[in-house]
Amino acid sequence: MIVRLLPLVFLLAGLAAPAAADAAPRRVFIAGDSTAAEYGPERAPRNGWGQQLQGFLDPAYFEVRNHAIGGRSSRSFIEEGRLEPIAKALRKGDILLVQFGHNDAKYEDPSRYNEPAQAYPQWLMRYVAAAREQGATPILLTPVSRRVWDFGSLLDTHARYTQAVRELAGREQVALIDLNASSTDWLRALGDAASTAYFEHVPERGVRDDTHFSAAGATMVACLVVRDWKAVDPALAPHVVRDTDCGAPSSARADQTAQNNPSSVVHERDFARQQPGPHGGPGTTTAYPLFADAPGLPFVMRKRVLHPGAGIGLHQHHKDEIYYVVAGRGRYVLDGRQYEVAPGNAMLTRAGSTHAIEQVGEEDLVLLLAYPASPR
Repeated sequence: MIVRLLPLVFLLAGLAAPAAADAAPRRVFIAGDSTAAEYGPERAPRNGWGQQLQGFLDPAYFEVRNHAIGGRSSRSFIEEGRLEPIAKALRKGDILLVQFGHNDAKYEDPSRYNEPAQAYPQWLMRYVAAAREQGATPILLTPVSRRVWDFGSLLDTHARYTQAVRELAGREQVALIDLNASSTDWLRALGDAASTAYFEHVPERGVRDDTHFSAAGATMVACLVVRDWKAVDPALAPHVVRDTDCGAPSSARADQTAQNNPSSVVHERDFARQQPGPHGGPGTTTAYPLFADAPGLPFVMRKRVLHPGAGIGLHQHHKDEIYYVVAGRGRYVLDGRQYEVAPGNAMLTRAGSTHAIEQVGEEDLVLLLAYPASPR
């Protein structure tokens, strides 16, 4: 992820300057292509990230006006007269988000194509100038990544256009959200198969679109936009109403086999061990010491099933331990006091306390346990 941090004097000129309590919401205008555009239910599951943006912003403070439309490049959007009404509506304090590039790269279509070195940044500069003339703040976005995998690698289909936006932002002191970088890192961390659900894939209709998003994908991209917008302008944060801890750093990769302590997915049946009641308890239990052999894990988590008549005998603890009741009923004794426990109850026993538990009724008592691992 790359976010351009601009000089303090620029930031104080303000992306999210405080508004008076009775002031109208500030407007966030979006000029862009189909990846940001609005779609009705008849186009489901297609969504643009722009139509999910309002859900992240306090509507009392920000109003999103999405002018993005499919098939347009930075050039054709202007030549069709679509920037003009935005420029007339803009006022001091408004924000103009600008994201193009997908259609600018279509060499086969002279009505949309813009070569990246000069024409593309020149057209983008028209948006910057229009915003600044009205006292609004322009923010440039690099084009969002496509989902194009080749032999396990995610391809960069916007390289020269992404670089052109970065250079323009730096040269003209325009705030920059590097959406290409953040969305690329996110997709690489998801991997080929898992990333499919975030795009317009509808097998029953023969649709396999790796450019346009599903609602889930559009929401995630909107999250990336707001997350990085907050990095450009920390004053935005109080007006964000959803969590933006989203995406993945460039160091994240779907394949972790090269790590010393790889992640894994297992099934509990492979760990099942029949045991008598621990600590002198009666009856028969089944223990599931999940990830007991995982190297470097600082805690132990296990499942234990107390079959009818079984229990864990009274004993004193030398470390903290948590029990969570998944199913069944039981009687739990903690420091001489008895509790009736059932699904949803969680029990914390601190070091130095004593406890015991027994199964009650005809149903197995199913517990999840967690406690610090012993040094090896």
